[in-house]
Amino acid sequence: YGESCDVFTDHKSLKYIFTQRELNMRKRRWLELLKDYDTNIQYHPGKANVVADALSRKSGMIAGIKVEEEIIRDLERLDTKLYVLG
Repeated sequence: YGESCDVFTDHKSLKYIFTQRELNMRKRRWLELLKDYDTNIQYHPGKANVVADALSRKSGMIAGIKVEEEIIRDLERLDTKLYVLG
């Protein structure tokens, strides 16, 4: 709480998720997930969003990276939830 988070997406309509009157079920789930956070959603076209693109397309490589115990302890101290996607 009290922290702002920038979210970069190549899905242009997500930029307006908080102001749209009608949402499909997928966007409703995203809204339910994001509503409690102070987020600033910014649209970046796929080619400009190279970090997210690389992470999503190279998930097989990322799966082999080991998370150090120190990082896990830091996350636990911060009471941060860690989600592994993929």
